[in-house]
Amino acid sequence: MPSNTERTEENSSTNLSIIKNLIPFLWPRDKLGYRVRVVLAFLFLIFAKVFTVLIPVSLIWVVDSFDFDEKNTGLYFLFGLGSLGLIVVYNILRILSIGFTQLRDAIFSVVGQNALRLIALRTFDHIHSLSLRFHLTRKTGAISRIVERGVIGTEFLLRFLFFNVIPLLFEFFLVIILLIYRYDFSYTIVVIVSLLIYVIFTFRITEWRVSIRKEMNQYDADSNQKAIDGLLNYETVKYFSAQNYEIERYDESRRKYQDAAVKTGVSLAFLNFGQSVIITLGLLGVMIFGMLGVTNGQLTLGAFVGLNAIIIQLGMPLNFLGTVYREIRQALVDLGAMFSLLDQPIEVKDKDGALPLVISNARVEFRNVNFSYNKGREILNNFSLSLCKGDQIAIVGSTGSGKSTIARLLFRFYDPDKGFILIDDQKLIDLQQGSIHQNVGIIPQDTVLFNDTILYNIKYGNQASSFDQIISASRDAGIEDFVSALPEGYQTLVGERGLKLSGGEKQRIGIARTILKESPILLLDEATSSLDYSTEKKVLNNLRKRKRNTAMIIISHRLSAITDVDKIVVLKAGKIVEEGNHQELLALDGVYHSLWQNQAAEDSV
Repeated sequence: MPSNTERTEENSSTNLSIIKNLIPFLWPRDKLGYRVRVVLAFLFLIFAKVFTVLIPVSLIWVVDSFDFDEKNTGLYFLFGLGSLGLIVVYNILRILSIGFTQLRDAIFSVVGQNALRLIALRTFDHIHSLSLRFHLTRKTGAISRIVERGVIGTEFLLRFLFFNVIPLLFEFFLVIILLIYRYDFSYTIVVIVSLLIYVIFTFRITEWRVSIRKEMNQYDADSNQKAIDGLLNYETVKYFSAQNYEIERYDESRRKYQDAAVKTGVSLAFLNFGQSVIITLGLLGVMIFGMLGVTNGQLTLGAFVGLNAIIIQLGMPLNFLGTVYREIRQALVDLGAMFSLLDQPIEVKDKDGALPLVISNARVEFRNVNFSYNKGREILNNFSLSLCKGDQIAIVGSTGSGKSTIARLLFRFYDPDKGFILIDDQKLIDLQQGSIHQNVGIIPQDTVLFNDTILYNIKYGNQASSFDQIISASRDAGIEDFVSALPEGYQTLVGERGLKLSGGEKQRIGIARTILKESPILLLDEATSSLDYSTEKKVLNNLRKRKRNTAMIIISHRLSAITDVDKIVVLKAGKIVEEGNHQELLALDGVYHSLWQNQAAEDSV
């Protein structure tokens, strides 16, 4: 088991790695303007802090200018400023300090916001590049929360690290120089010791509080996921009278979040009180030394007032050190989670030198393909199949026989364990995935729609399509009459995941969307399972006519819909056990005949 020291070193290494990962976004090599802004921001930071430290120094001059003792007047009246002039200088320094601070923020904000956009964009792009396996095993709500927190964490880190911590360290450095130069070394010792105790106390307590915040994040993500699941499955919840059950599940997560939040509040109160005590004791020590210095004639009254102003001025940002450290630690945790997404390996990726798919005859070939999602459970075993442009092949079989896996392999969501998949003699593993996706159209059984209009969802198949083309595709998909009868027509909103529409309506919108894609290879994966027989027959006939020059694979459990295809392939336990046309397979009196008889019996009931 790793020791505390080892864990601390590991965390420090991880945190440094996270910050290192941010640097390319803040210092883009291809954008000189952004790098100039970063340099200017740091210059303005230096100017702002120099003027900030000079504020209490000028206060010393102001107070001492009221003492007309000869030993005090030479420096202050050297330039003929006088008390009024020094008061003006004091306020000018305050304006300059604030002005350069605001200039720094304004200059750097463009860089910071650009970094936020690029990080979010890169994460979004990477998540889309991850395999289907990743998305099937992770909760979408949890992923969205990780990305959301990561982007917010980036903003916090930039704001607190570059606008609080670095300026505070630089100011502390200037104050130490000032104390050594202007005061006795004992003052410097008191300030340094007080600050060290303050920082150690703050960091130790905040580390403890970070573990509580991790629990809060976990319960927050869990409750958010439960809420999303419950709302997305609204109808299912109602069908099974499970509203109270969902509320109890949600409440359980919120209660755990509540307990962690209470712990956070109590620990914050303890942190704030401890910080106040340390700062007050440090200030007390400095004031006692200052009092003795004034009494002994070693310090002027202005030096005493300035000393207190220095400590109070330094203490103001220190009051937020706990918050700053906590937010930075939390931001690092959130960024670590987001960067862990970025570190997720891309299971299926283009090899170096991958070529674009070139279609000539749209010849699709599965050559001795073996595949399994998990070791020990083979889904496809020595599967071979070929078809060309104009061929229409149906694949049938019982549930779990591997039908839908064929679609996922053809679209290259996965790569085969053995064997090859080729299109026009080009191996998929040698091709750019984007070009495969452009040339292969898939209509899945579970059609998921965007929370937008019907027009948007259909046009998604081809953003360049005209409205006439959309009408034509909708007509062939058997959805045009339904859409035209709606009050808002194609501008009708479909709701979250298309929940305002029936299963059959969603499927037909999905079919229209894929028709617009005009892919030379088309695969229907139970694409008409929610349609009645007559509608299904009509839609499939329209598809076959429209796509007669397309290589088409139809996966269907409803055998009556595929009786007139060129060839039917029967799968059982991942193997092809029979193939032929409808009449040939019935004559075999085998698996297909049995499936046909069973469905005929079910339809007659």
